[in-house]
Amino acid sequence: MRFSGHHTIGKTRLVEVVELPPEMHPWFVATQAHPEFKSRPNRPAPLYRDFIGAALAHQERIDGKASLREAATWTQA
Repeated sequence: MRFSGHHTIGKTRLVEVVELPPEMHPWFVATQAHPEFKSRPNRPAPLYRDFIGAALAHQERIDGKASLREAATWTQA
């Protein structure tokens, strides 16, 4: 487990982001942040963008197909 994001308050460093290495899980992150407040359909927050990208890549590895990636491009038009 990696504590990759911290917020300093006084002398305390609060953990804001926790990740697991890829050997333990293909894509895992936990956060106290609220990226949904700044995320927009045409400008997704990096956390959402990267999660969707990892899910699509994982689906392609499993299926050998690009069906989800193709569907994602349809919604962008």
